[in-house]
Amino acid sequence: MSSLLSRSSSRGPLPVDETSMVLQNGRFFLPQSGRKHEGRFADCIVIDQTAGKILHVGSDGDPTVQAARAAGAKTHDMNGRVVLPGFVDSHMHLLMTGESMSKLDIGSCTNLEEIQSTIRDYARANPNLSRLLCRNWWQSSTNGEALAKELDDLDSRPIYIDANDLHSVWCNTVALEELKVDDLEDPPNGHIHRDENGRPSGLLSESAAVTIVWPFLSKVSTTEQKFAFLDTAFEAYISAGYTGVGEMAMEESLWDLLTLYESQKGPLPLWVTAYWFIIPQESGADTLKQVERAIELYKESNTGGGFDGASKRRVGGIKIICDGVVDACTAALREPYSHDNKNADPMWTVESLTPVLKHADAAGLQCAIHAIGDQAIKVALDSLEQVGNPSGRHRIEHLELCSPEDAKRLGPLGIVASVQPVHSDPAGLTAWPKLIGPVRCKHIFPYASFADFGAVLAISTDSPTAPHDPLANIFVATNRRSARKPDLEDVVTPQFALKLAEAVAAATQGAAYACRADASVGKLEPGLTADLVAVDMEWDHTKLLRAKVAETWSRGQKVFDAAELRCRI
Repeated sequence: MSSLLSRSSSRGPLPVDETSMVLQNGRFFLPQSGRKHEGRFADCIVIDQTAGKILHVGSDGDPTVQAARAAGAKTHDMNGRVVLPGFVDSHMHLLMTGESMSKLDIGSCTNLEEIQSTIRDYARANPNLSRLLCRNWWQSSTNGEALAKELDDLDSRPIYIDANDLHSVWCNTVALEELKVDDLEDPPNGHIHRDENGRPSGLLSESAAVTIVWPFLSKVSTTEQKFAFLDTAFEAYISAGYTGVGEMAMEESLWDLLTLYESQKGPLPLWVTAYWFIIPQESGADTLKQVERAIELYKESNTGGGFDGASKRRVGGIKIICDGVVDACTAALREPYSHDNKNADPMWTVESLTPVLKHADAAGLQCAIHAIGDQAIKVALDSLEQVGNPSGRHRIEHLELCSPEDAKRLGPLGIVASVQPVHSDPAGLTAWPKLIGPVRCKHIFPYASFADFGAVLAISTDSPTAPHDPLANIFVATNRRSARKPDLEDVVTPQFALKLAEAVAAATQGAAYACRADASVGKLEPGLTADLVAVDMEWDHTKLLRAKVAETWSRGQKVFDAAELRCRI
């Protein structure tokens, strides 16, 4: 094997002894650069299980491998599987993912009657629940309508239904009453929908959901319940092959919860880079106070240069939402929506956003900006251009409807394209031709274009707005077809499809880069942490839905084994 593929740590002689382990008989995915690679593989690696590090990557016959065996190193047979770096979900919501798994999933309901019937049956089967919590409501299934009166006859308890994108919550009247929203004004960038008499009608959208519904439901959940939600999320993620995540809505109560979790249970099972959620206030000074808190925690949590200490969590930056979502017609577009000739303004202007970004950037923080519509994307790009720090690894999240000229700007500005291919699943885009028209639909989710002009791609899922399965996510990225409904023949902008090696790299080393964790994880490379996942799969993008995670390894220890149905958290 060439020296390019046979490498050992450059930190002096290898400590190969009985604490080492040779992982053999696998196809070990090697670091990628550029767009043209179809995938390069080694067939053996050596790890230090005590330090949790990769010592050597190369061929079974390499002298280093033979020395490790002679020194009494253990061996582990990968049974011919493809072995990838541990997946990194660089944009997700940890507690909400675990909590969502306890909620009623109504995602398969296609109309109001099916939603009502499903909730009614669930209510009868769960008489002891104090509230009926539901998830995955597709607004197109009710033509965008969400009225409390349509839920009031289903049950006497409060009913909360999360939109699939988490940007809206549909409530019945009892839920509205316990939220006490009658006399509340709309929060900045949010809306409490009301009827012709001014009474709340059932829907809270954007920051109204974030600042009213989310804190209330958090307050009525016990610490034990929240710990259980975290454990559910950890187990789901580890069994799916993840070893690290980017938490995209970190706030005080969640930070305190993770602190308490670690004090009682030890380090988190996944490493977590957190982005502090910035909610715009009436005054710029009050908004900057939130950034100051993020800076404080950034300094406290970034000691030691990695995730090898007592804690596996740190604050990496701030998160800002610049617009909403297409399905709710709250994404900010350059031209009005096609069906009603209306539009939504960006939640920030360049003038209001730039000072916040500069303040965070000056302290060393990353800035992650949610921008879905082409006008919001332009605001984000213009603001980051004024920040003027191409090495800051600032990120734009989602980038779903981006103009061709703006797609060219990310790379030269050093901006990470943080994308979620599962959001481009054609099964979830049935309303888009009506909402934005066929012309704009030709330019949606232009991932390959971002890469062509030099942007680093980071693939993530935004769970629980979409399934967290990384292999299904990569399937959509490479095939531009539906993972939710594989028989669906629709293909979404196939000219922007990624190659398999490129997509895998974006879900591992690109995602680690986006979280500023690439000095430790994201590649199978000597000196990096031994985080990896073994997958039963053919190296064929069309067959990814048949692929199964067999083992997950974190810091050199096997933490999931599908054969044993065992996940260690």
